[in-house]
Amino acid sequence: MWVPQLSEFNQPMYLSIADALARDINNGVLNEGDRLPTLRELATTLNVTPGTISRAYSEAHRRRLVQGEVGRGTYVLNQKQLELPASNSASAPLNLGQSELLDLSIIKPYSETLEYWLRGALVGMAKSTDFARALDYAPDGGHPAHREAGAQWLRHSLPDAQWQQVVITAGAQHGLMVAMSALTNAGDLVLCEALCYPGIISLAHGLERRLRGVPMDDEGIIPEALRELCLREKPAMLVCVATCQNPTAAIMSQKRRAQIAALAEEFDFIILDDDIYGFLATDPSIKPLSAFAPERSVYLTSLSKSVMPALRVGYIYSPPKLLSRLTSMVRSSVWMPSPLTAQLASNVITEGLDKKLIRIQRNEAAGRQAIAREIFANFELKTQPYSYHVWLTLPEPWTSDEFTMLARANGVLVLSGTQFQAERSGTTRCVRLVLMSPTSQDELRFALTKLASLIDSDPRRYY
Repeated sequence: MWVPQLSEFNQPMYLSIADALARDINNGVLNEGDRLPTLRELATTLNVTPGTISRAYSEAHRRRLVQGEVGRGTYVLNQKQLELPASNSASAPLNLGQSELLDLSIIKPYSETLEYWLRGALVGMAKSTDFARALDYAPDGGHPAHREAGAQWLRHSLPDAQWQQVVITAGAQHGLMVAMSALTNAGDLVLCEALCYPGIISLAHGLERRLRGVPMDDEGIIPEALRELCLREKPAMLVCVATCQNPTAAIMSQKRRAQIAALAEEFDFIILDDDIYGFLATDPSIKPLSAFAPERSVYLTSLSKSVMPALRVGYIYSPPKLLSRLTSMVRSSVWMPSPLTAQLASNVITEGLDKKLIRIQRNEAAGRQAIAREIFANFELKTQPYSYHVWLTLPEPWTSDEFTMLARANGVLVLSGTQFQAERSGTTRCVRLVLMSPTSQDELRFALTKLASLIDSDPRRYY
């Protein structure tokens, strides 16, 4: 069995393994067609997790050192066949076209119609009499006109939103950073769902906050579990996605939201209400979590999931007492979000294009959800009628890490459930599958069918 020699490397373990693999192929230790150890075998030998080996093999696959194949496992490729031709002035341009992998790992809106609509919005912005304000510095919080457009967007969920309480950010992730940085301190305890968006995890640790995951059920955070945690420690903030939660797709009932808000009042912590998927709610009449505790809540949303990922504009809605801290943090982090982008977003909203695109996305998501429910009818699946993703529980003896690697080897990218664990509590059998990335429903059906076929087989066949 191949065992990498890692003593000379000083970098993350998975990169060291990939580098050792490249070195041993180059030195002739490994040859074309040689089969590599299974995840479990190499993890046991090196005393690391199977997830680390999965990342290493994925990195080696990206470098085109190895390939996974059904029934064979992971094996070494013929490197001579992979050599690129020498560069010269007559060479054809590098092809940056579509990847050979079907990517179900990134949550984003269906893009087929976006170019048509956004091209018109860009031309309209350039011709607008308001275009000049997009070319200069903006005041703290953003131009009043841009903030009013943000308030108009927020009124889908917060009918009484006032532009004076809107802070413009460079997207939702920047909004998370602004709120966590401005409203908590290093060493503070920040709570979130036990399974949460990985961006929250990296942000909290990067800002040196203590992150703790709160146990969940089918509606999200369990109020009784949150209370027990608050009785033991004092949290400064709760980050919560109450609608189409990432990754579980859970939607909190109105009663549950009121219970969470009451606990925030009782234990004096701030709610960061990340409502980026609020437009996908099954029942749009349910109020946002922040509406139940408006004086101690910060509401956050953006246009990246409903309109366009490149439209990096987010909106924070804050109680007046917190506004100065939030606007100051925006200035400290990026000085100001791009007024040019904010102007484009404002045009999209004020002209009603946002409503049109939301209808398109919801209809497309519903069609793709139907495909997922059909293909995974015999598996445990958590989702919502308009959610962009599903949360799939694999049958035993699969683990999410080994399935993720084998799915990639079979041409489909998905995310392992371990990447969503707020406290990295161990192995899981869940994976997140994004439905909106494929260019067509037929392509999605093809990708999901490949995954279902893989799940139906015995994982021991691949090792």
